Amino acid sequence: MTSLAVSAGVLDRARRVAGAFMTFTGVSVDAAELIGGRAALLGIAPRGRVSAGGATRLMPSRDGWCALTLSRPDDVAAVPALIGADTVDEPWAAVQAWAADRDSADVTEQARLLGLPVAALAETPPEPPRVYPFGAATTTRGPSDLLVADLSAMWAGPLCGHLLSRAGATVVKVETVARPDGARNGPRSFFDWMNAGKLSYQADFDEPDGLRALLDAADVVIESSRPAALVRRGLGPTDVSPRDGRVWLRITGHGTDDERGNWVAFGDDAAVSGGLVGADGDGPVFCGDAIADPLTGLEAALAVVQSLRSGGGELVEVCMAAVAATYAALPQDGQTRCDTTPQITGSAPALGAHNAEVDELIRRRFAAC
Repeated sequence: MTSLAVSAGVLDRARRVAGAFMTFTGVSVDAAELIGGRAALLGIAPRGRVSAGGATRLMPSRDGWCALTLSRPDDVAAVPALIGADTVDEPWAAVQAWAADRDSADVTEQARLLGLPVAALAETPPEPPRVYPFGAATTTRGPSDLLVADLSAMWAGPLCGHLLSRAGATVVKVETVARPDGARNGPRSFFDWMNAGKLSYQADFDEPDGLRALLDAADVVIESSRPAALVRRGLGPTDVSPRDGRVWLRITGHGTDDERGNWVAFGDDAAVSGGLVGADGDGPVFCGDAIADPLTGLEAALAVVQSLRSGGGELVEVCMAAVAATYAALPQDGQTRCDTTPQITGSAPALGAHNAEVDELIRRRFAAC
């Protein structure tokens, strides 16, 4: 059996965050399961400078270390443009040779111009969630019986939605036919773990009236795309109708300052950006399985329930790389196994399975106003 381990300091903080979530919601959360659950389900673990999932590599640059993720077909197709070649037979060998002759800043700049998920080691400092006033607050609430619109994908955002669902919220997972959650194309067990128990709503971002109505009705909104993507479609936090006590959660890879809002990130390269790595004597190695994802999802869920407890009316921004940096600042001595296999409670619904139900839920909400 493949076993995944993280430092005792990382697991200790994650357990404290899970404990705080339980204090607010009554829901017991196994932090070790969240961190190592996907690896246990899939039988994977990091292999030194190759990530557990295999799509991200740590590589030396001229002045440090970088991580690059090639998880999507378009990422691999961009490699020739990245290194200035007409064709490439072995993408990883070509990228590693190219990076070795450049400074980390040059590697990341060129890759980001092409929309590639990339990071320089420890380029991002620790930072807690940013919280901004966003409409009127209301009375103290918990997630139970609230309506959550989950526009996120992959792991961090869906995990936050999963935890809120366990706390009693009605969570609506929003996807489009053109761009469904990429995790649907991966192992079914992981997708079910993150999304069973949610309602599935098929939306059209080019004709977003139905989606706008859902956002208008939602008590909590979770988004994890680059911020400009929703704003361009008139679906940003200031575009929807106000609702007292709403919490709008924005999960980003690298924050929203300046060009960082356009930087793409996945869990493994975001962890490297925050400096959350191990060491093998010759340099950094990957720590955990896309570890910035589960840590961010857990921290984000706590941030949402804390906001609800204070009355909401807030925009909460959680940066994956900054979360990783927060954990990287902890003592990294000692290793603890995280190999609990999650108990999956059901199957995630088919895309759009609950459109009629969600539309009726929205209608009833507005009828009661």
